[in-house]
Amino acid sequence: MKTKHLILVFTLFMLVLSSSCSKIKTGTTPGDTILLYNKAEWLLAVNDEYTNPYDPADVALDMVLLSPSGREIMLPCFFDPLAKDKTLPWKARFMPQETGNYTYSFRLSRKGQITGESSKKSFTVAASDGKGILHTHDFWTLRYDNGESFRGIGKNISWESRDEDDSKYFRELHEDKRFNYDYMLGKLSENGGNFFRTWMIYWNLPVDWKTIHNNSRYQNSTSAYNESGIQRMDELIELCDSLGIHVMLALESHVGYMGMGWDISNYNVKNGGFANTPTEFFSLPESREQYKNKLRYMVARYGYSPAIGAWEFFNEVDNAMYNVGPDDQIPADIVADWHGEMSSYLKKIDPFGHIVTTSVSHRDIPGMNDLPNIDLNQRHIYKNTNAIPSTLRDYSAKHNKPYVIGESGYEWDWSKNFNDFADEMDGDFKRALWYGLFSPTPVLPMSWWWEFFENRGMMSYFAKVRQINDMMLKAGEGSFTEVEIKPMQNEVIAFGVKCGETSFIYLFNSGTKETEVHFSVPADFKSSASMDCFDCETGLFSKTETLEMTGNSVKVSGLILKPGSDIILIRK
Repeated sequence: MKTKHLILVFTLFMLVLSSSCSKIKTGTTPGDTILLYNKAEWLLAVNDEYTNPYDPADVALDMVLLSPSGREIMLPCFFDPLAKDKTLPWKARFMPQETGNYTYSFRLSRKGQITGESSKKSFTVAASDGKGILHTHDFWTLRYDNGESFRGIGKNISWESRDEDDSKYFRELHEDKRFNYDYMLGKLSENGGNFFRTWMIYWNLPVDWKTIHNNSRYQNSTSAYNESGIQRMDELIELCDSLGIHVMLALESHVGYMGMGWDISNYNVKNGGFANTPTEFFSLPESREQYKNKLRYMVARYGYSPAIGAWEFFNEVDNAMYNVGPDDQIPADIVADWHGEMSSYLKKIDPFGHIVTTSVSHRDIPGMNDLPNIDLNQRHIYKNTNAIPSTLRDYSAKHNKPYVIGESGYEWDWSKNFNDFADEMDGDFKRALWYGLFSPTPVLPMSWWWEFFENRGMMSYFAKVRQINDMMLKAGEGSFTEVEIKPMQNEVIAFGVKCGETSFIYLFNSGTKETEVHFSVPADFKSSASMDCFDCETGLFSKTETLEMTGNSVKVSGLILKPGSDIILIRK
């Protein structure tokens, strides 16, 4: 009897296991061997009835992996409305960050309870020449998984051309179809750019917008996630990967919580959401869960990609707070609490460890800069480029985190004709880059007005900045130490950094008269008979002779700085 009883229990166990496994069907797999830092994809089916494949409270599929080092990895899977094989509409996208043998299975959950798990399988990861995902490292640099140092050089390309632009003077330019990702990112890459920032909004990459406005690239949708938005996002991430460019992806913009943006928002109760007001978007538990669903989908679909340089929760969240209505303001403590909860959740579900950030326009939100799961802080600076160096130094030191200027520019007011002061716009564009290069920030200040500057041929300027940046990274193997440089003339602006044994000194004549190159250096600054001189405008190098003066001052023989010109002296 005892033997029969054991057989019966074993039989029942096998029937339950078989039923459990049959709920998950595995189709196409990447094979037994995949490459380090490369995408691997599995096609799957869920043989169970569910209502909403985009709601993990209804149905959730996860890939459970054990890495070679013994780390358990939980990777969210996703339902793909664009799947070519409709019998296998679920996908898992994984990027291994270790070499060696992995084991894995797929786990199905319904209403928060595990209802099925596939049998365990394995694959082996072989080495590659890839670099992996970017992570924060110190105030000056980011680092790839493989340990290589990185500094971001680029600009905002926050959306592709719209059907109808509201610019008073540049409508025709902004509507020009050449301002698309393929063209702009191609030019950025050709000129040494490696980083850019873009928005998800109802006219651009509208993954979670049912209603589209002002961009015929996309179509309205009745689905939780817009198929045309998903398709373009897929294309963008693949393009970035092919070019080796990283994107700071603004998942939300303040524009989505003002006027028409809020009227058509998926989070608005009128459109199937839970919130009656933008304030309730931040405060209601149901709205927070709806937003977490979006985060899970973005991680599941795009988290595998090194192209994701940073997840940015909000573009200028302070403008959402202060512009919801004349008699209303979203409380700062609610916004900070929302960011705390969302950053903790994103860190939990993103197995690849992408950088997490958010941004403000110009108003700090109490507590935001010190949230433990926000990896780097940022703000936007217009009409005050001279404040960039001090802002970067003060904020990174105060909050002990990297700091980034996500937008910068000579002018923010789009009602003005920039052609009236185009030279000043160009000069400011250049200064912001150099000020960033010589300041503690892992991503150089990113200019706005990408159409205007591209139309003026400014994209080529990135090549000059990239050249010096690469020299710095190579000389110091990613290490940067500030060197105090004091110019002898009030109109000269000077910054210095030491990378390894090489010192770089930036000098800019902000005055109206030409001046000789004369500055003081720290007592431990090693002098040399000559230095290399890099002309920031021409990109050409020359040799200069230096004359030591009393009091640690240095004068460069025969070198004159013209008004508005800048150079970099390099002492090896």
